[in-house]
Amino acid sequence: MTLLHRINRPQDLHRLSEEDLVRVSDEVRAHIIETVGEIGGHFGANLGTCELAVALHSLLDSPRDKILWDVGHQAYPHKVLTGRRDQLATIRQYEGLAPFCSIGESEHDIMGAGHASTSIGYAVGLKEGMRRAGRPDKDGKVVAVIGDGAMTGGVAFEAIQQAGGMGLPLVVVLNDNGMSIAPNVGALSRYFHRLRLHPKLWHTREHVEDRLSELPRVGPAIERYGPMMKESIKAFWAPGLFWEELGWAYTGVIDGHDMRALRVALRSAFAAERPVVVHIATVKGKGFAAAEDGGLEGMERWHAAKPKSITNGAPAKIAPAKPGAVVKPPQYTQVFGDALVRECQRDHRVVGITAAMNSGTGLNILQKAMPDRYFDVGIAEQQAILFAAGLALEGSKPVAAIYSTFLQRAFDQIVHDVCLQKLNVVFALDRAGLVGDDGPTHHGVFDIAYMRCLPHMVLMAPRDEAMLVHMLHTALDYDDGPIALRYPRGEGIGVELPAVPQTIEIGTGEILREGDGKVAIVGYGSGVAMALEAAALLDERGLDVTVADARFAKPIDAGLMAQLASEHELLVTVEEGVLTGGFGSGVWETLNDGGAGDTRILRIGLPDRYVTHGTAALLHAEVGFTGRRIAERIEAAVSDRTPAQA
Repeated sequence: MTLLHRINRPQDLHRLSEEDLVRVSDEVRAHIIETVGEIGGHFGANLGTCELAVALHSLLDSPRDKILWDVGHQAYPHKVLTGRRDQLATIRQYEGLAPFCSIGESEHDIMGAGHASTSIGYAVGLKEGMRRAGRPDKDGKVVAVIGDGAMTGGVAFEAIQQAGGMGLPLVVVLNDNGMSIAPNVGALSRYFHRLRLHPKLWHTREHVEDRLSELPRVGPAIERYGPMMKESIKAFWAPGLFWEELGWAYTGVIDGHDMRALRVALRSAFAAERPVVVHIATVKGKGFAAAEDGGLEGMERWHAAKPKSITNGAPAKIAPAKPGAVVKPPQYTQVFGDALVRECQRDHRVVGITAAMNSGTGLNILQKAMPDRYFDVGIAEQQAILFAAGLALEGSKPVAAIYSTFLQRAFDQIVHDVCLQKLNVVFALDRAGLVGDDGPTHHGVFDIAYMRCLPHMVLMAPRDEAMLVHMLHTALDYDDGPIALRYPRGEGIGVELPAVPQTIEIGTGEILREGDGKVAIVGYGSGVAMALEAAALLDERGLDVTVADARFAKPIDAGLMAQLASEHELLVTVEEGVLTGGFGSGVWETLNDGGAGDTRILRIGLPDRYVTHGTAALLHAEVGFTGRRIAERIEAAVSDRTPAQA
């Protein structure tokens, strides 16, 4: 039996020697490589935090002491050590472990996560809440683990500023996996780490500054050159000036794979009477040669592992495609990236903007083809939109390519800085709809509702990959304010891509199939394919329905909706988004405003709840977003004859 199999709760680490803790971290890493290599999941960052997770849990008493893992990409070792070792093979699987930390899954998951840069803000609130509640655990430790990438998010800096101002005794572990580990400088370096953290020595530094000001002759000079002199004193005592200026002590850079160094630094940080940041350096993909030795390219490639991508601890060999094998349709992301490059070639004003998701949004294609037209602002969606607004003011045509779920973080900038000023910014919302294994933190289900309410905004969604090309072209030809297009994750439906994109008239839909006048289905975006599938099933059952592609959720084609309502007994709307405030609501509002508010409408979309994680097919089946289920609901509505609001 391995040591890891004796760790059923984090307290089991407390009795182990440092040598045994190293063994446990190695066994955690091997378990992740074996398991995630088979089922797929977040990979590289987790391999880099095995020692950190073991060190933290060996020193702390979770959940009395709170460990907050920013995003959750690096929290698999934490899950393994907190009673979920044998369930790791279910992570990101339907009804299995959540892909990120989840407060409903374990008492050791202190906060829900999935979006970056939030852990420090939680930590500040938790520590103050513990103090105010006066509970027995009010003296519990609070530590936030955040990556160097997530530190680019502005909300992290807001929390740092607040914690420093309040002087709260909490610890931030800055996990830097984007740089090499600098060699330690021996005992003197360790001495200064202790010096900056020791409460008595910290207060001594303040005392020295005060007493120097009181010295005859020297004192007046200190006062005259006070800021300069005090900064020099501070630099001697604490090289981490940025953190010191915000009221934090800084120690680092610590080798994040050195168990002894980690535990010494963390123990000192937990004993300090102030906010402390422990800066550690880890290797993304540690222990997996393809990632560890592959440089930046290897680290990016192995950020996540695909199912069955690892065999015997090494990358699995990819079997060559068989002659005559069916070629899969391109991914929507790939189609978008290629189309954007062509639009940049057509118009010198077009630029692409991403918020740390270049390959995820397809902008890596633009980055390689035309690097001077590509911008990555880091994990800073608010800045991405402000940057786009500034570009638009100077006549550029910025395309902000951001996942639907991440664009939520920039809502005020969309409202205040783009829509209010009616700026020509294009929003390209990738991952619209249910994205699958990453679950509720990543599903793109709210964007129709949160953008449809905004003045000056135009919303559209393609039914297939060819329409995506046309819509991007339309968006960049549009010169009357902001415009957004949403498209799903995954493969297109296999239609031929246009050699020359066409401009679509704003606010117009089209009828794809004429029925017998009983039922009309209006799909929006991915809802069109579901509508056509349902129509085919209904046709087999003797019900001939009309199918239309709305193309636009704002402005909605009022004429087409009025025509469909007047010619059919039942109007069905289909969208892969929440119903509240969504496309179907917009259709009803349009008809009501036009005097046809008594139209029977069946709205089909996503429920008013957070949908779990799992494959997209399983999730669509769970919420009833399938052609078969839509057909069943239409049959029931036709036979029922009562108002069919869904």
